[in-house]
Amino acid sequence: MTIRVAITGMGCVSGLGQGVDATWARAVDGDGAIAPFALPRGETARMTGPAAPVTALDPSAIEARFDRRVLGQLDPLSRFVVVAATEAIDAAGLIGDPVLDTRTAIMIGCGSGGNETSDSGYRRLYERGQTKVHPQTIPTAMISAPASQLAMLFGVHGPALTIASACASSAHAIGEAMHMIRAGRADVVIAGGGEACLTLGSWVAWASLGAMANDNCRPFSIDRQGLVLGEGAAVLVLEAWDRAVARGATIHGELIGYGATSDAAHITMPDQTGIEAAIRAAHADAGLALDVPVLISSHGTGTRLNDATEAAALRAVYGEALGESLVIATKSAHGHLIGGSGALEFVLGLRALVAGVAPPILNHRGADPACDIPLALAATPIGYDHLVSNSFAFGGLNAVLIGGRA
Repeated sequence: MTIRVAITGMGCVSGLGQGVDATWARAVDGDGAIAPFALPRGETARMTGPAAPVTALDPSAIEARFDRRVLGQLDPLSRFVVVAATEAIDAAGLIGDPVLDTRTAIMIGCGSGGNETSDSGYRRLYERGQTKVHPQTIPTAMISAPASQLAMLFGVHGPALTIASACASSAHAIGEAMHMIRAGRADVVIAGGGEACLTLGSWVAWASLGAMANDNCRPFSIDRQGLVLGEGAAVLVLEAWDRAVARGATIHGELIGYGATSDAAHITMPDQTGIEAAIRAAHADAGLALDVPVLISSHGTGTRLNDATEAAALRAVYGEALGESLVIATKSAHGHLIGGSGALEFVLGLRALVAGVAPPILNHRGADPACDIPLALAATPIGYDHLVSNSFAFGGLNAVLIGGRA
C-alpha cells in the first residue's frame, strides 16, 4: 500500500515578503514585487533593470528560537533557505521533535550556489588584485551549503541532499522527497529550495543570454519580452500521513503525484513532447484523470517560446477539458527564483486551493493566439480540489507536482 504524504508545514521568503501569510496576501491582492533595480546593490550601478529582490530579512524570530545568531556569515542563498525552513518546521510543530534526529531527511533544490560569495571572491582577485579570498569561501558558496546548514541547525542525521536541475530544482526536490517517504526511507522530509542570483555576475550572464525582459514579466501576454529575476526560498515539511494524523498535526494539503522527464533535445529550447510526458506522468502517479478540472500553476516565465510551448502542451494533454481548469502564473508577481521557483509556486498554489481563490496573473496586455489557455487575469473564485504545478528547466529538465486539498 502506498504511503500517503501530508504537507504539515510551509515557509517562504521572496520579494513579496517574509512568511507564507504575507506572501500570499500580496499575491492574491495583485501586489507584485517587481520594480526597477540596480546592481551591485549599495554601490555605483553597473546594471539596471526590473527585478524582485528580497528587500528585508528579519532574523529575530529565528535568533529568539535558538538563542543565538543563526544567519551569521551565510551566503544569502543559505539565509533564505534557513528562514523558509524554520517557518515550515515551526509550523509543523517539529522543532525539537526526536523524529528530526533519526527519521528525517533534507532535500533542497538550487540552480546555483552562493553567487554573492563567489562574486565577492572574484572582486578581490580581479578588481583589487588581492591574492587570497575569505577562507570560508568554499563552504559558504557550495551548492550543498543550505542543506548542510539545515542539518546542523535542526540536528538532522538522515540524508541531506541537494538537487541541481536549473529552474526545476526545487520541484524535483519535493517530488523526490515524496518518494523517500513512500519508500519508507524517512518519516519526514524537509524539502524545497531557493536561489540568490541577484548579483552582478549572475545578472550579466542572464542578460547576455537575451532572456530577460527590460520592463516586466508578462506571462502568456501578446507582448511578453522575457523573464525577470527574483530571489528567495520556499520549503515544505512532508510527512507520512498516518504519522501526521497520529500526532494531531495540522495538514495543509497532500502531495499525491510527481512526474519528471528529460527532453534530451536542446540545452535551452523547450520540447513540447517532454513537457507533455511529465504532466501525464504526474497524473498517472496521482491516479488523477486528465478530465478532472484542476488549478494549474504554470511555469509561465514570460518568454516568447517557453510560454507558447507550455500552452501548446496543456492543450494537447487536457484537450477540451482544459476549459474547465484555470491557469495561474505567479512569476509575474515574485519574479523567477530559478531553482527556488517550483517550491514557491507550489506553496502559493496550495494556498489558493485552501482559500478558494486563484491569484491574478499580473502585467497582461492582451491575448496571444499561441497562448490560448484559460488564464486567471484577476483574482478568481475557485473550487478545485487539485493543483498541478509545472516547472521546466534549461537542459530539458521537467518536473510536475500534483497536490490536493487535505
